[in-house]
Amino acid sequence: MEKKNIDWANLGFTYIETDKRFVAHYQDGAWDDGELVEDSNVVINECAGVLQYCQACFEGMKAYTTEDGRIVTFRPDLNAQRMADSAARLEMPVFPVERFVDAVVQTVRANSAYVPPYGSGATLYVRPYMFGSSPVIGVKPADEYQFRILTTPVGPYFKGGVKPLTICVSDFDRAAPHGTGHIKAGLNYAMSLHPVMEAHRNGYDENMYLDAATRTKVEETGGANFLFVTGDNTVVTPKSGSILPSITRRSLMYVAEHYLGLKVEEREVYLEEVNDFAECGLCGTAAVISPVGKIVDHGREIVFPSGMAEMGPVTKKLYETLTGIQMGRIEAPEGWLKVIE
Repeated sequence: MEKKNIDWANLGFTYIETDKRFVAHYQDGAWDDGELVEDSNVVINECAGVLQYCQACFEGMKAYTTEDGRIVTFRPDLNAQRMADSAARLEMPVFPVERFVDAVVQTVRANSAYVPPYGSGATLYVRPYMFGSSPVIGVKPADEYQFRILTTPVGPYFKGGVKPLTICVSDFDRAAPHGTGHIKAGLNYAMSLHPVMEAHRNGYDENMYLDAATRTKVEETGGANFLFVTGDNTVVTPKSGSILPSITRRSLMYVAEHYLGLKVEEREVYLEEVNDFAECGLCGTAAVISPVGKIVDHGREIVFPSGMAEMGPVTKKLYETLTGIQMGRIEAPEGWLKVIE
């Protein structure tokens, strides 16, 4: 399919409407077959469950053009399972994993003209989401739901190159113990908007959230997992039941161990030991890894040896290896790349 006439090199990380989106409805206890539609508008009742009680969850993933010209997505089965876990926690009907992956393939294929060419630095962002659509006035789950997938071409998350971030230790709590921090619920992100805007107003790029119970252990930011590197090149990620299980983080840890031969640890990370790490990064779908140069804990500055100029050497190698796998420059583990066409 001929590509759209888009200035791929100058795309921002913003929404651009594409031709098709996938829509399936849950009614009378079952999902319908779903279909691709052209209308980008969602019409729901004023009393819909999503509007009254925020009964919604979503996923984020990308489609790429690889070096050899294929269009692929990255580990969509894990996004499907995570959405299933999110839906179950929110008392929403699970959209089956196999159908989720098939719907992603259908939607990306229908919008293949919007998948940026290899080497442009741009990708097609894929956003599956689900919400309660029937009227709900009492506090209870909705009876009807919509599962939808939209796509939009996006440029690099950081225009002009990646620069190390300065983040602050937040006085807000991201998630309560036994709460919803481990699922990708829309309500979690609504809660993070005020803290992150406060961080921006105070000159910081992001927040570091601590565990709500003791406020001594590192959890994550509003939209990314932490990744640390020790002085002897061990890659460490925080472990907590309140942290979202990032697909990017899990992939990076596999790459660190099996591609780069590094030692990896998923464990509790205490704030008091952060000063001992050599490198720090935030990992997620949008940017893969965002390097952190400095953490400010109520006036006390923790500056990592990797500095404020560029990614640390291990973080950079992790980034280059994972993006190399995603773009087809490096052979992927079996099942990581789902070929669309």
